[in-house]
Amino acid sequence: MNKRWVVGGVVVAVLALGGGAAAVMTGRKGGDKPDAKPEDKVLDFTAKEVVMPRTQPLAGSVEFSGPLVAPNTAVVRAKAAGTLLNLAVAEGSRVTAGQKLGSVDLADLNARLNERQAQVEAARAQLVQAERTHASNQRLAEQSFISPNALESSKAALDSARANLTAAQAQTETVKINLREANLVAPISGIVAKRHVVPGEKVSNEQQIVTIVDLTKLEMAGSVGTHEVGMLQAGMPVTVHVEGVAEAVKGNLARIAPAAEPGTRSIGVAIAIANPKEQLRAGQYAQAQVAMAEGTPRLTLPVAAIGTASGQEYVWTIEQGKLLRRSVTTGRRDDAKGLVEVKEGVKPEAQVLAMRFDNLREGAAARVVAPAPSTAASASKPSSALASVATASN
Repeated sequence: MNKRWVVGGVVVAVLALGGGAAAVMTGRKGGDKPDAKPEDKVLDFTAKEVVMPRTQPLAGSVEFSGPLVAPNTAVVRAKAAGTLLNLAVAEGSRVTAGQKLGSVDLADLNARLNERQAQVEAARAQLVQAERTHASNQRLAEQSFISPNALESSKAALDSARANLTAAQAQTETVKINLREANLVAPISGIVAKRHVVPGEKVSNEQQIVTIVDLTKLEMAGSVGTHEVGMLQAGMPVTVHVEGVAEAVKGNLARIAPAAEPGTRSIGVAIAIANPKEQLRAGQYAQAQVAMAEGTPRLTLPVAAIGTASGQEYVWTIEQGKLLRRSVTTGRRDDAKGLVEVKEGVKPEAQVLAMRFDNLREGAAARVVAPAPSTAASASKPSSALASVATASN
């Protein structure tokens, strides 16, 4: 009898609870206020999702990339028009300074040299004749057989003949210099990078014949932003990672351009790299990293907190319960620690979203909440009412 009474009581209680729930649902449908609009909801962020700027030393680095170039590059050009008779070097050949590379048919220059030498001989004969005439006139003038004006005229003719001989000799020397420079010789030691002509081809004056590259000294040509160039100075050590080369190479910051390139906010820099074994080649792509000393403490934020839109960096902050987007100016970065210096835009006491979120709206209500307590323990325990029911049933 007792068991039947207990079971009946449980059934009545369940029916009562079901009726109450139905009444509640009916009441909500009829007279309760509607739910809040989505834009009026408060965005909750946990303490792990919000950070405050920290003042700390920051090592940081400046990174940039660019191709390797050979500053010691020479182009051998033809110094006289003619036919290229032969070219004794091929692309990739190693040459030394002063080595003969080939020859050009210089018949025109040789003919010009013969012409100039003939003019020299004619000028010399005229000079001899003018000297004899002037000497004879001097003897006649001493005996008063000719006037002083006639003697002056012979002196002028002698000076003119002497000047003509000097001019002819200078012209002859010029042709000899052209002949000497027309010889195809290597101006520097290095490797033939390219042949621009082939034997038998007619070449003109100043036409390119071969290009010679010295690989023992290379440079990396890169560019940095105007906000980073102030941290660099000539002579700083640089670590260079060359594409296709396993080990990093060392270099030095050789030059910094005095002005930004037109139409950009970047300034050119050059890294000097010693390459005595010629393992590196011009044209290889490389990435350079200039390490900075920690120096004075700086206001920092996680790199993930910085967003970029239209070239402007920004962060999201929570101020007086609202989301606000603040433009910031960054400086030094430490990729190893994942930190970046913030020069302008936020204060040390600001609450900044530590990571990027999608679809954030400026002015939306936001707050920082504590993590919710775990509900696993409470879910595993039965309610007191059901526990008493189970006990009574037993």
